[in-house]
Amino acid sequence: MDEDTPLPRRILLVTGLSGAGKSSILRILEDLGHEVIDNPPLGMLDEIVARAERPVAIGVDSRTRGFDASAVLAALARLRVNPALNAELIYATAEESVLLRRYTATRRRHPQAVHGTVKEGIEAEIKLTSPLREAADVVIDTSDLPPPELRQLVEARFGEWSAGGLDGLTVALMSFAFPAGVPREADMVFDARFLTNPYYDPTLSAMTGLDAPVAEYVARDPDYQEFLDRMVGLLELVLPRFVREGKKYATIAIGCSGGRHRSVTLVEAMALRLAQQAGRPHHDAWPVVIMHRELARQGRSSWRWASRPRGQAQTTEQTPGK
Repeated sequence: MDEDTPLPRRILLVTGLSGAGKSSILRILEDLGHEVIDNPPLGMLDEIVARAERPVAIGVDSRTRGFDASAVLAALARLRVNPALNAELIYATAEESVLLRRYTATRRRHPQAVHGTVKEGIEAEIKLTSPLREAADVVIDTSDLPPPELRQLVEARFGEWSAGGLDGLTVALMSFAFPAGVPREADMVFDARFLTNPYYDPTLSAMTGLDAPVAEYVARDPDYQEFLDRMVGLLELVLPRFVREGKKYATIAIGCSGGRHRSVTLVEAMALRLAQQAGRPHHDAWPVVIMHRELARQGRSSWRWASRPRGQAQTTEQTPGK
């Protein structure tokens, strides 16, 4: 894009299941400088966008007057025809049991359960909004996402550097445990369960891959280095293609049995390798975010930049200690 050509203005339609965090996402986007309008009549979307001068985030859900998934998709299609706009659809979701627990705690009435149970309302809304989930550019599952990490995720995905004028693609590296489920948001998944497991060493079991003794133990496996090299090599091939496809955020997930030792070690090592590409000829320095899902579920803050976007401090952050 020519330097004198203004970047397309970002328009975000934020939708999803009631109780899944749509309002929280809108508040974060407002803090990031978006003009936020929640639940306007669908017929006013074009007028709202035409009058706005800043990036816009518009909340649309089953409470919206005249709500219909096909009407939302039609409005999104109209916005995307305009080359001066960059329109995306965000869908917030959570597991049904989590939504039930949240509604029980707040004693709120579900908007789709006027004469029925909360469970029936959730099921009706899932069916009603399923076309939006299928068409969404970004699906954010808040089931196990504490508010601080939701904020960090939204900031990483929709900060000013992701609008297309700076690095263009943010890479999220996530460790996880296979028994707890493969991350729904993952674009690529790697399995590290074949590596020697530190869990069975009593001196290492209580530690994590953030601790040097565990990382050193995992790295001594005879296949560790080749596995890491091949994963990094595959990303060097695939990530530029993601950019060509217009992706702005890619989640690379590495799993093991417990999500605390081997996968954490590999995510940290991969993040360091990608961050070290900064300044190398013919290599892009991807902004890289680290997330350790199982550590977060245990109450341990795990989100951080390994390589920041241009326009922010470029120092690589050090692996935290215990």
